Amino acid sequence: MMSFITYLLAGLFLPLFPLSMLFNVLYARLRNPFMRSLLLLLWPQIGLAVIAASGVTMPDWMVSWGLATSLLYALRALALRELGLWTSFVGTSAWALLWVLLGNGGTLLQLRLYGFGISVPLLLLMLLSAGLVKRFGAAYIGLYGGLAQSIPRFAGILVVVVLAIIATPLFPTFFAMLSMILKTIPAAPLVAAGVAAVWLLWSWAGARLLQGLIVGPVRAAVPDLSQAALWLYIIALGGLIIAGVYGSESMI
Repeated sequence: MMSFITYLLAGLFLPLFPLSMLFNVLYARLRNPFMRSLLLLLWPQIGLAVIAASGVTMPDWMVSWGLATSLLYALRALALRELGLWTSFVGTSAWALLWVLLGNGGTLLQLRLYGFGISVPLLLLMLLSAGLVKRFGAAYIGLYGGLAQSIPRFAGILVVVVLAIIATPLFPTFFAMLSMILKTIPAAPLVAAGVAAVWLLWSWAGARLLQGLIVGPVRAAVPDLSQAALWLYIIALGGLIIAGVYGSESMI
């Protein structure tokens, strides 16, 4: 019975479909940025704490389940236009890959680094999404464009945040994805191919997001990021890069 409860809680917080739907429902209903921030930061860490405390050995089939969940949400993100849903679905896809790290002997430190490495840029994207809602009344991809011309500071930060989410080099998720692929190729090449497919889908979804927001004609004149906010984002992103570079040795 204890093992079943452990699997259930782990599948809830390290999201496995259909248990993953709970996180996405909660995220969609919570509109407060502070509550959403807590959800993004703590959700996968609770799952890791459950596994660390239980000491239960996870069966191999949960790796396949996690990878399938990740592929499902990465594919679904391609069609999403609402930035809040895009954030939660990509987060679900990324956290589900923790099962691949678990199945390949990832340490608790590696798992926590990966969890925070994806959660922090998702949190930044959530804050930028709230900024779009404040400026335009909604945060929909393709509803308005030309942000690179109308609010260039905001657009620049948005581009770098999306690059961090889709595992671009020097960010923590890049080294985590690379580690997963390199460690699974010898024993499970299909799993490695699945991880690479998830990575490709994230990149595709990120490109569609930026195309729908950054380029195109300017629709409205709105205020750009303040200097203070710009520097806060720069510090956060700089910290991510430093964490990625210095944490790369433990990940790979």
